[in-house]
Amino acid sequence: MQLYHSLETTSLQNSWLTIGVFDGVHRGHREIIHRLVSGAHANHAPAAVLTFDPHPASVLTGKEMRCLTTPAERADLLTALGVDMVITQRFTRDLSTATALEYMSRLKESLGLTHLLIGYDFALGKGREGNAARLAQIGRELNYTVEIINALSDESGVISSTEIRKLISTGNMIEAAKLLGYTYNLSGTVIHGDGRGHRINIPTANIDYPRQKVLPANGIYACWATLSAEKFMAATNVGFNPTFTPDKHIQSIEPHLLDFDRSIYGEEVKLEFVARLRDELKFTSVEALIEQIQDDIAKTRTILA
Repeated sequence: MQLYHSLETTSLQNSWLTIGVFDGVHRGHREIIHRLVSGAHANHAPAAVLTFDPHPASVLTGKEMRCLTTPAERADLLTALGVDMVITQRFTRDLSTATALEYMSRLKESLGLTHLLIGYDFALGKGREGNAARLAQIGRELNYTVEIINALSDESGVISSTEIRKLISTGNMIEAAKLLGYTYNLSGTVIHGDGRGHRINIPTANIDYPRQKVLPANGIYACWATLSAEKFMAATNVGFNPTFTPDKHIQSIEPHLLDFDRSIYGEEVKLEFVARLRDELKFTSVEALIEQIQDDIAKTRTILA
């Protein structure tokens, strides 16, 4: 797979293309990607995905938007689905003012676009004027065809990144995984914390997580922790540790890896959030905290067994 960060550095011929943020690369997105890859390869054409960073909504509204995937994670997921090229275009206010014709002309020149696949509600260009009908009209001028992919729905309705973000932010990891098609995860480097876990003989790894990622609701979770291609069960705290740091304002993510005993500072850990066990609580004594953590560990073993 080829990964690019601007259209100016790309050069393709006769490409099949889809465009979108594809945050999470969820089950609905996969319908588009599977069609893109199978169709492109059947026609001996490269399958390309154009995505954006930061999220256009954060640029246009000026409000921080936490995402399900970092650009690198998104590219990895798309690569696993067979995509040949991922272009992560930096989204700016200037880019948002380009007309649909201007932008599609750039794509035609850089990617040799011959076939465009879009979701049912897709639009681009200034004022979102580049809807399906307009893009098809432009396609007749620039010599590319347009294919519209209908939304994927399940019993809960249309599968969307917005709905998945809501589920994760309320701690509903099981339903989020159903819509994603995989367990929600994040990765980060283990950094030094305050060492309280070691002092009570229940050490935790303090994870320096990507700040642009959606975090699960504060609480305790049963997780899988992957470290150097090895998986361990982990009881993971997300939150502010109110027992010891009630004035803390930045959430921490601290997994306790079960049946594990070595220093891992500076190493990368991937956490998969399988299920939420309980709310984050403030305890009146260290003894009560330890008793609760032991119960969390037992529940984690049961869920992940």
